[in-house]
Amino acid sequence: MTLAAFDTHKFVRTLKGAGFNEKQAEALTDAVRESQAFSEVATKSDLRELELRIEAKFANVDGELKFLKWILGFIAAGVASLVLKAFF
Repeated sequence: MTLAAFDTHKFVRTLKGAGFNEKQAEALTDAVRESQAFSEVATKSDLRELELRIEAKFANVDGELKFLKWILGFIAAGVASLVLKAFF
């Protein structure tokens, strides 16, 4: 995962324009930059990779469900044939 771009100079100018003094603006900028350093940002490629892994897992589950449907169908047919044989 990558970090998002952060223009510290522009951020300091924005804070100074809003009434912060130089020292306050720089301290807040440092705090924001440090917090971003510890946060992880998912990129589009990260999300696509995760999506592909999830799709692969669901494909496996879908195959297993189809197999179970066939097995249950055979069991139901067997039970039905035994019931019919018992009464006829």
